[in-house]
Amino acid sequence: MDNVFYKDDPEYPKLLKETKGAPKQLYYKGSWDKEIFKNCLAVVGSRRLTSYGQRIVQDLVEELAGAGLTIVSGFMYGGDAMAHQAALNGGGQTIAVMPCGIERIHPAYQKKLYQEILNNKGLIISEYQGDSQPVLWTYPQRNRIVAGLAKAVLVLEAGPKSGSLITASYAKKFKRKVFAVPGPIISRLSEGTNLLIKEGAEMVLSARDILKYYRSHSVISSRFTLKGSDASQKFRNARFEGLEKKIFELLEREPLGIDELSRQLEISVSELGTKLSLMQIKGLISQTGNKYYVN
Repeated sequence: MDNVFYKDDPEYPKLLKETKGAPKQLYYKGSWDKEIFKNCLAVVGSRRLTSYGQRIVQDLVEELAGAGLTIVSGFMYGGDAMAHQAALNGGGQTIAVMPCGIERIHPAYQKKLYQEILNNKGLIISEYQGDSQPVLWTYPQRNRIVAGLAKAVLVLEAGPKSGSLITASYAKKFKRKVFAVPGPIISRLSEGTNLLIKEGAEMVLSARDILKYYRSHSVISSRFTLKGSDASQKFRNARFEGLEKKIFELLEREPLGIDELSRQLEISVSELGTKLSLMQIKGLISQTGNKYYVN
């Protein structure tokens, strides 16, 4: 027998129930606990995140989940899957809203993530039972649940016709807060987020921006702490040698490869490589592909 809660059931998520067109029933897998719905943040982004978008997910979402927010997303590859994983990495809980039957893992190759969500007191939910296939219209239908469960929606990267913008439009319709991460104006995947900001979404520069909103709109537990783990905070707290400081200041402006760092700093690649390795060990910077970033 399927695990299901109906709209008139007291266990049905309160925020979702308030939305127009809320599903009449929610099928679920996992351990249902009303507390998981108390401070939900929907996180959505492109299915093909840039390296910039990937770092935003890893750093921002992990911190938000670690602070006590429940991360809600749609389980698709790319931004959704990375948001779920970042929530788990941060020791938090996450809810995956499926566009298909609750018994179907879609996409199928994300079986490990599906199980990891359940193993960490998360939920898999859907308005569809069994192993029914997703169809074209069930994806935007799923997005209304993602937005409806949350007090706010965070859009990471989105092209001009991204499904993430559908979720943001539902959030506006439901009178929920919309946050967006700004990006380069020359990037197609920043067109959607920059447009949202232009239209009134709150620009996000750190996890603090979102946590402050939840602190002011919730009865916050002691887990909701502002960690202050942004790069500038680490810069102030760390003891830098001359070269480390120069490297850090360059990488704060933009990610760079070792050849470009060598050219700007006028030192050899071999000498620079040793220093970069030490800075990675200290947790000050990290490497993605052939570029270095501040943490």
